[in-house]
Amino acid sequence: MVLEFKGTNIHYTDSGKGHAIVLLHGFLESTKIWKKLAPELSKKHRVICIDLLGHGQTGCLGYVHTMEQMAEAVEFVLKNLRIRRSTFIGHSMGGYVALAFAEKHPDNLKGLCLLNSTARSDSPEKQINRDRTIVTVKKSHETFIRIAITNLFRPKNRKLFKEEIKALISEAKQTPLQGIVAALEGMKIRDNREALLHFTPFKKMMIAGKKDPVLNHEALLEEVEDSQVRFIEFPDGHMSFIENESELLQELVHFIE
Repeated sequence: MVLEFKGTNIHYTDSGKGHAIVLLHGFLESTKIWKKLAPELSKKHRVICIDLLGHGQTGCLGYVHTMEQMAEAVEFVLKNLRIRRSTFIGHSMGGYVALAFAEKHPDNLKGLCLLNSTARSDSPEKQINRDRTIVTVKKSHETFIRIAITNLFRPKNRKLFKEEIKALISEAKQTPLQGIVAALEGMKIRDNREALLHFTPFKKMMIAGKKDPVLNHEALLEEVEDSQVRFIEFPDGHMSFIENESELLQELVHFIE
């Protein structure tokens, strides 16, 4: 389904009935990453999957897509669907967007799950790396996509999930250059939202991969220290929805219900 937002199209899917679950994909991904999870969750719940700005079938708004702008687009979809309270599950960048939404509308959330994501902002070193990545992407975005996606998996899983990686790469190649750069620019300048893990009324869960090549496992543990956040760890990489599919479903069902 498609809605027009600020002169661009936002694509989303809406299935099932009951309490609303909002699924937000990560960088270089789209609603398609939820193709196994969404049907399972929609057996008992209403599941909304949204293509974030510049990704999937959603257009671009500019040369920088801030996490706040992405959250505004999500808010627009939910308002149109007349959904007031929901549980958010955000993978990686989707988690940053969910946090931006939660900061503005804490009462609209029943729960928030950060899936292979963090509430911290980019470190100065990470910001420099984002700038380097933007230069690389502009030179050859297909090469960048192929390497970037493969590297999100735990090394020993790269052979095991060869077909899934191929599908993710093929899907990511549809992401326009402007969408890739705008997201990188937006992630680079995002705010630190650690306070939300401590001072918000809704329930929270963080799911981490012990061998995540993107997020430091120890740093994530530090983030949730002395908070009410339920911390779940899997033994693999950044792509828990593929690398730990059945365990993830189990944890999410438990969290939602």
